[in-house]
Amino acid sequence: MSDPRRRAVITGLGPITCIGTGRKALWAGLLAEKSGIGPLTYFDTAQLHARCAGEIHDFDPKKWFPPQRLKRLDRYAQFAVAAAHLALQDAGLTYSPDSPTTRIGVSYGTALGGVANAESEYAPFLAGGPKAVKHTLALQVFGGSAHSNIAIEFGLQGIGTTNSNSCASGPIAVGEAMRYIRDGMADVVIAGAAESPLSPLTYSAFDLIRTMSRREPPTACCPFDVRRDGFVMGEGAAALIVEEYEHAKRRGARIYAEVLGYSLSNDAHHMTSPHPTGDPAIRTMRETLADARLNPADIDYINAHASSTRVNDSSESRCIHAALGHHARRVPVSGTKAYTAHPLGATGAIELAICCLAMEHGWIPPTLHSENQDPECDLDIVPNHGREMKLRRVLSNSFGFGGINACIAIGAV
Repeated sequence: MSDPRRRAVITGLGPITCIGTGRKALWAGLLAEKSGIGPLTYFDTAQLHARCAGEIHDFDPKKWFPPQRLKRLDRYAQFAVAAAHLALQDAGLTYSPDSPTTRIGVSYGTALGGVANAESEYAPFLAGGPKAVKHTLALQVFGGSAHSNIAIEFGLQGIGTTNSNSCASGPIAVGEAMRYIRDGMADVVIAGAAESPLSPLTYSAFDLIRTMSRREPPTACCPFDVRRDGFVMGEGAAALIVEEYEHAKRRGARIYAEVLGYSLSNDAHHMTSPHPTGDPAIRTMRETLADARLNPADIDYINAHASSTRVNDSSESRCIHAALGHHARRVPVSGTKAYTAHPLGATGAIELAICCLAMEHGWIPPTLHSENQDPECDLDIVPNHGREMKLRRVLSNSFGFGGINACIAIGAV
């Protein structure tokens, strides 16, 4: 029976990460099999227990924006717009505010939006009062500045939204873009997520609740390993061009993958700890397979959430076993946050870009820093070194604070 639904495909990638900016640089960073995690240098960490991060040192906003435009964009929005530029260039698409269009949309995500930028203005406010604060602050602090500034940059008058669903924000943005395409609400959607959380108060808040690793870089993030003790915060973004299949085919676009299925749920249990049974996360993976019209045995690779936290990695391992049954022992599962750190809401979008590149090149990125795999994480985690393998169907998991679970299936066309 033929599928009457409009198909959504990925035709452009725009990653900004601590191991490389742009499609080619990200792939080179993955092949190098080295972490981008290092000591946190943006501020003094002497009073903190966690002291490392995935910082991006090669991003120069002056290369992307003229001075007048730059004054209105904080680092979070800079990442978002620059990632969109990269993705559109990769897709071979050009849009301009001089010719507004209503059939092109934006679906973005972030955990914290412009919070870090607002934090930086508090000291000037205390010292000099309201007049000392940047006049553009009100335009920068809200999460929706990501999709709004992308729309302004390219004249996109179609769908426009930014979700704030913690670490699941990226895949939710891409999954909703797929639905907009399916429902005929857009022909092209710039989908992705951005995050710039490396500021003293924000970083310290996560340190205070003991969710971040206290180990030394670069091996502080070691998913599925017995040494894991928390995630490593990072910054970055990724934009993906999600396009209606016939639209892409007519213009001869290169297609990385098709977005086959998507689902999300909430644990309704705890803000930081996963549900004890894992049932909502299991259901999310199963519903994604059902939406994609796939069986567990169809999946060739899973990019796991694998945040390198003690409870979450073992919980995700159990959920993968429950969702995939016997196939869970055969499917490769890697955690790539050991490369990129964890840029919160942006991570899932970055990981989807990684999945697209893995499919394109037939190479699974490894789980770095694997010395002693936890018996509770009894999966094929592709330890330390990548694996050549033809990939046709891939799952990507993202599980965030608030018990938010998201899963996306992508496949070769």
